[in-house]
Formats: sequence, C-alpha cells, structure tokens
Amino acid sequence: MLIEETELAACVRKSLNRYFKDLDGEDPSGVYEMAVQALEKPLLMYIMDRAEGNQTRASEMLGINRNTLRKKLKLHGLSD
Repeated sequence: MLIEETELAACVRKSLNRYFKDLDGEDPSGVYEMAVQALEKPLLMYIMDRAEGNQTRASEMLGINRNTLRKKLKLHGLSD
C-alpha cells in the first residue's frame, strides 16, 4: 500500500535534506530534539491562537493533557 506524503511531512523532509546538506560532511547530532523543537513551538503558538488562549480547548485540539500543554508552554516561554 502506497501512503501519500502530507504537505507538512514534505516540508519537514525538505528541511531535513537542507540540514544534512548544510552539515557538509560533519556528523549530525541531536536531530530528533532539533526537529521536535522546531515544530513544537510554532504548533503551540498557532493552536493557542486558534483556541483564543483557552488552554482546555487547545489541549483538546492537540489531543494532549492540559497539564502537559502547560508544561510545554512554559518550556517554550509561551506561558504568562
């Protein structure tokens, strides 16, 4: 079964291709954490905006626990 790549996945893959090209032979390090950090903050900002700052609604949209959302918002400097 062939699974079609989503537009978001294609953007991630394109960015990773550029990252590895820019390494110019250097060994990669911490790629997973780098990718998660690059995606998570803008995702949280976007969803919080869509939820008009309502953490309960945002956590439901994200499919995560509200306490987890609060922790992630604090981690990224997005909490009050």
